[in-house]
Amino acid sequence: MSHHQLQSPSSLAHLARIRDFCTKLPEVEEKADEFGHTTFRVKDKPFIMLGENDGQVSTALKTELTTQEFLLGQEGTAYQKTPYIGRHGWVSIWNVDLVPWTEIQDLIVEGYARTAPKKLVQQLKSTKS
Repeated sequence: MSHHQLQSPSSLAHLARIRDFCTKLPEVEEKADEFGHTTFRVKDKPFIMLGENDGQVSTALKTELTTQEFLLGQEGTAYQKTPYIGRHGWVSIWNVDLVPWTEIQDLIVEGYARTAPKKLVQQLKSTKS
């Protein structure tokens, strides 16, 4: 499945929502990767990647392996194991309209916490308390 840069109005709206949330996390950068995906990174390590295929947005999130197993095990799940990097805990949402925004936010924070240095995770936790 080839991905392309985000172009459809729904993909761009989803990106804007993700960007608004991610830029509130400590030291997050938005960057396009070599495949044209829009990524959000901390210390140059991605924790979320967005692409588009036939006008449909694809959102891949870095999760704990236990979270990945739980999400993939749900009946009628909107998640699938991300090709190539799924063995590292990445899941992809094949239809973001089926996933509540609060769930996506929780997964973004989980991915950030798995990726960021402990110092930044502590900084995030102290701002949440």
